[in-house]
Amino acid sequence: MSVGVIGSGAFGTALAVSLAQHGPVTMWARSAEQARMIQSERVNQSRLPGVTLPDQLSVTADLGQGTQHDTLLLAVPMQQLRGVLAEHAGLFAERILVACCKGVELNTGIGPVAVMAQVLPNTRTALLTGPSFAHDIARGLPTALTLACQDAMLGSTLQQRLTTANLRLYRTRDVIGAELGGALKNVVAIACGAVIGAGLGDSARAALMTRGYAEMQRMALKLGAQPETLAGLSGFGDLMLTCTSEQSRNYRLGLSLGRGERFDPSVTVEGAATARAVESKAQAMELDMPITRAVVGLLDGKLTLTDAMAELLARPLKEE
Repeated sequence: MSVGVIGSGAFGTALAVSLAQHGPVTMWARSAEQARMIQSERVNQSRLPGVTLPDQLSVTADLGQGTQHDTLLLAVPMQQLRGVLAEHAGLFAERILVACCKGVELNTGIGPVAVMAQVLPNTRTALLTGPSFAHDIARGLPTALTLACQDAMLGSTLQQRLTTANLRLYRTRDVIGAELGGALKNVVAIACGAVIGAGLGDSARAALMTRGYAEMQRMALKLGAQPETLAGLSGFGDLMLTCTSEQSRNYRLGLSLGRGERFDPSVTVEGAATARAVESKAQAMELDMPITRAVVGLLDGKLTLTDAMAELLARPLKEE
């Protein structure tokens, strides 16, 4: 099984670095100039500085060359996934596609595996998700992730191929639970960042994480996820990591909101679009998700942090 990585952001580069321990890996970059620089300098200076690329990792801007592998890891932003697949459907057909993005599509309210199934219905698919930061993976630090695949045999094969010396994979057939765990935790991370950025303290963050996890379960279980999936790496584990570290872009966005600072618009933050998609989906499902609603209010400038906290604290008292 040969592997290609589609996307040269921090996470895609880190996965390519780790997988190149086992054999040749090709990484595709959208920009020809970026691909040339990474290939010649042997470092992705703009996305993953300080990490030297192994010799078995090659970089190209030619998507035809990048897709000449039987297994492709799609490390592109969630909101761009459909466009990339639809525009180059012929190149991705008959490949094994592993989504490595987390989120909910803004226009449809579905996750990455569902998007792949819509665009390429006859393609075998899986999802790689869980608590991980690109720099940790690329530096060889130990990390555990969830590989979600409805096809048990394919899942087992991918688990063996994509596990590396520092990257341990656990598999599940609960694709819906893994998709939603990875997506919904980003919304909670924005909320937690806002709380810390505003100086409201670790106790408030712990409360938000706990009630945010309840919101994650509320939607995910309603959509058919298994509770053990939400309690695992792709749910609870990823929530803990993302809500407590400034390596998380979602958490950093929340910090900026809490501090009243401008956030770099060039940085991809999956949780922002996901929050809006999830709020719309929750309304259609008649689900109460007050933290998600508050995050959308903050992102859209319709709520101040003071107003958002007041609304959450004024909710009716009830049993946990």
